[in-house]
Amino acid sequence: MPENTREFRTGQGVPEKGQYLCQSGAKATFQKGEEFPVCPISGEEATWTHEDR
Repeated sequence: MPENTREFRTGQGVPEKGQYLCQSGAKATFQKGEEFPVCPISGEEATWTHEDR
């Protein structure tokens, strides 16, 4: 992945398998090619970042 701090929005494709954090602090594991969901805490659109970044 070229950018280490890249953020992803609800509906975007997951670029690499791993655990991600949404802006509310919820953690979720996704597989490459899945779509980022809404925040599991708020139910609203979310910004996700890879936990290792």
